[in-house]
Amino acid sequence: EDTASLKLVSSVSTLFSMPERRPFVRLPTDVYPVNYGLRLKPDLIDFTFEGKLEAAVEVTQGTNQIVMNCADIDIITASFVPEGGDEINATGFNYQNEDEKVTLCFPSTLQKGAGSLKIDFVGELNDKMKGFYRSKYMTASGEIRYAAVTQFEATDARRAFPCWDEPAIKATFDITLIVPKDRISLSNMNVVDRKPYPEDHSLVEVKFATTPIMSTYLVAFVIGEYDFVESQSSDGVTVRVYTPVGKAEQGKFALEVATKTLPFYKDYFHVPYPLPKIDLIAIADFAAGAMENWGLVTYRETALLIDPKNSCASSRQWVALVVGHELAHQWFGNLVTMEWWTHLWLNEGFASWIEYLCVDHCFPEYDIWTQFVSADYTRALDLDALDNSHPIEVDVGHPSEVDEIFDAISYSKGASVIRMLHNYIGDEDFRTGMNAYLLKFQHKNASTEDLWECLEQASGKPIAAVMNSWTKQMGFPIIVVDQEQHGSDRVLKISQKKFCASGPRNDENCPNWMVPISICTSEDPSCTKMKVLLDQPETTVNITNVAPDHWIKINPGTVGFYRIQYSSAMLESLLPGIRDLTLLPVDRLGLQNDLFSLARAGMISTVEVLKVMEAFVNEPNYTVWSDLSCNLGVLSSLLSHTDFHEDIQEFIRDLFTPIGMKLGWDSKTGEGHLDALLRGLVLGKLGKAGHKATLEEARRRFKEHVEGKQILPADLRSPVYLTVLKHGDSTTLDTMLKLHKQADMQEEKNRIERVLGAIPAPDLIQRVLNFALSEEVRPQDTVSVIGGVAGSSKQGRKAAWKFVKDNWEELHNRYQGGFLISRLIKLTVDGFAIDKMAAEVKSFFESHHAPAAERTVQQCCENILLNATWLKRDADHIHQYLLQRKAPPV
Repeated sequence: EDTASLKLVSSVSTLFSMPERRPFVRLPTDVYPVNYGLRLKPDLIDFTFEGKLEAAVEVTQGTNQIVMNCADIDIITASFVPEGGDEINATGFNYQNEDEKVTLCFPSTLQKGAGSLKIDFVGELNDKMKGFYRSKYMTASGEIRYAAVTQFEATDARRAFPCWDEPAIKATFDITLIVPKDRISLSNMNVVDRKPYPEDHSLVEVKFATTPIMSTYLVAFVIGEYDFVESQSSDGVTVRVYTPVGKAEQGKFALEVATKTLPFYKDYFHVPYPLPKIDLIAIADFAAGAMENWGLVTYRETALLIDPKNSCASSRQWVALVVGHELAHQWFGNLVTMEWWTHLWLNEGFASWIEYLCVDHCFPEYDIWTQFVSADYTRALDLDALDNSHPIEVDVGHPSEVDEIFDAISYSKGASVIRMLHNYIGDEDFRTGMNAYLLKFQHKNASTEDLWECLEQASGKPIAAVMNSWTKQMGFPIIVVDQEQHGSDRVLKISQKKFCASGPRNDENCPNWMVPISICTSEDPSCTKMKVLLDQPETTVNITNVAPDHWIKINPGTVGFYRIQYSSAMLESLLPGIRDLTLLPVDRLGLQNDLFSLARAGMISTVEVLKVMEAFVNEPNYTVWSDLSCNLGVLSSLLSHTDFHEDIQEFIRDLFTPIGMKLGWDSKTGEGHLDALLRGLVLGKLGKAGHKATLEEARRRFKEHVEGKQILPADLRSPVYLTVLKHGDSTTLDTMLKLHKQADMQEEKNRIERVLGAIPAPDLIQRVLNFALSEEVRPQDTVSVIGGVAGSSKQGRKAAWKFVKDNWEELHNRYQGGFLISRLIKLTVDGFAIDKMAAEVKSFFESHHAPAAERTVQQCCENILLNATWLKRDADHIHQYLLQRKAPPV
């Protein structure tokens, strides 16, 4: 499942009183399924469905009851037929709603051996974007209709049919759907039979081929109206991309990516794609980014559809990454599945790493690995420095605990440690180990240890010992480095301690990591001169033949998952490498990002970082600017709590003006993907910070765009919309809402939704918040509208938090359980910087429980306290520095 960025003191945990839950137990193993024969008949008008299950099961020890998962389903009849015996009717259905289980009770003992379990049931096509649910769309003539679609990961197959809904209980599936004959119906496999339904001739009965042995969470079906484009991959798999009616063109880009990607993975894993076809389909109402159902991958429209004229470069890149991510799961997750949700990170971390490998293969011009560092690696480091982080491997039981681990630790830290591991092992041995793992466990389940064992055998390195320190304990080390010159040798003193967002701790029992450390010198910044495995608290490393005037850099390529604190002399020698660009882009980025987080933790002054930021004035690289821009955004948000917010805006204008002038507004011939991204970033930053010339030009172009004289290129729309709104009034807001209503593409609607919050006037902010919950905004997008308000200004933050509190019932009801509720909370409250706000947030969620967001709430409270401390500690210094920057030299 892809939940990636929809483009994150006293210990807080002790303050929380958690509601007691009954201990969670997995299903008994005395009866298990071999094959599910499933017939479903959805009613797209009344939003209900009827189902018939006929499951071939194996009884492993005599029992008079069968326990299965079941939620929001009513069982009408149930019976068991032992092989060659008489039917036994169940005499009672005992629902344990809290545990989402049902116990079928039988009057006599079901004997050991094979049998058939038959259940007739009815359920609801819900509007919660989970289980078997309804998704609203509009026909060309403006009529509102509904599709019936599924989202089962993690624990919602049980909302569509009674089942053994655990990833390790695999079976085959024979699915039949009874649907209106003018609708398209799809499932994991290809259609093998389609015939009129005897009882009602407006319906057809569509039968799909038997699936391979698979987990319940990967089963899928879709009934609706779609167009498609089709192609064959070079290895003979039929690939289709299903789009809303009339938009087949918009599926071509994803189709191209998918047909290139399947053979790439087949070659990488040395295992062919195991099904005859794969469909990628855009679903209107969809909570995650996408879901890797085997053979039928579902997507948000914005994660799949690309219109050559109206899609921007970042959307194309996002689609390429998400397609790469979901197709990787077809092997890693679907063919081999984690034994339990504790090992979810294996699925998600791996797919979040290899999606970049795949995009780098398809689009080398994206420089995607540098972007990985900014998008995943630094995000994971930020979250994992908190006391309320968690290890990559988490013991989870209850469904709400499972929902909660779909976070930046499972995805981004998971991907980062796999990148580090891949680098440590080397590509060839890594691939050999991966192939062994897939072959050994195909159609089965595996745990983290199983992968380490295969990689250990392939590489001869102590993989399990190294990796356990990264997956079983939370956090990561800060590597402290000092140096001395001895003749022509450089001697480095290297030590490790846990990095904490709140600054250094003197803990007796400080955890240690097995840290693969690479070292390079200014002689060849792109080449590793030496590698060591730091497996103790400190060590000394001797590097021969380093001239006294040469610099030394740790972690070239920014691959190791740690932060670095250099001695001031070492840091001084590295800084010119930023100005003259002799350091690699990814290392310029990493150096700045480390310093920024050291400043937040109070280990250096924020003023030191501002000085380093000024050295980036010649920076050409998009990703480096993007990370810098992100950190300046954090700082700007922090300083919105002071009376010198305008001074930091001036700093931002000064830093971004030279690159802004150089790029200009219009793309030049020979420019590519990254230039388009950089231009949008820089103009948006200048416009938001109130750069006069940028604001005037944005207003001029916006006016022409609205009047239809000169339509804005897609890549300029976000920065222009943001700029005019940030300095706009009610007329501007009205115009934007009109553009939103007229937009045909979801991408354009989202683009507008994300920036509406920039409007400054309090009454207009309120209008935007009300708009977020209106019919005009799809339920999964409400979160980004509210988040946009919270992130845009101090007033916005207060208003958004009040709005969430006032509308909590509706919001929680909408997103209960899913990760969207966590994202909503994080976006709304993470930016506060006053101690008392942490207490307020904490007490609100003590009386308004959101089980799937417990940890998020703790992390937010911790962040608020960290912000407050940072502000108290550094605000005056920063203010002084910003003032003396402007002062005329004496």
